[in-house]
Amino acid sequence: MANIKSQIKRNRQNERNRVRNKGVRSAVKTRVRAAEAAAGSDDSAEVLTAAISQIDKAVAKGVMHKNTAARKKSRLTKRVRG
Repeated sequence: MANIKSQIKRNRQNERNRVRNKGVRSAVKTRVRAAEAAAGSDDSAEVLTAAISQIDKAVAKGVMHKNTAARKKSRLTKRVRG
């Protein structure tokens, strides 16, 4: 357990951010799985757009790095359309 006041505060912040980030990452994974499942169907474009939008929101919230998001979007698009 931390004795330093600033580290105690930092631990509280880290826990709060961890919980928030976990929800965002979970939402991204859910949308990506839905897009992969919808590959080849009629609504695959809409589901892909929703997944890409969710990834972009994760970047905007600072949960995911923009290059990681670009890589994920590229690979997902290739899997859904290809």
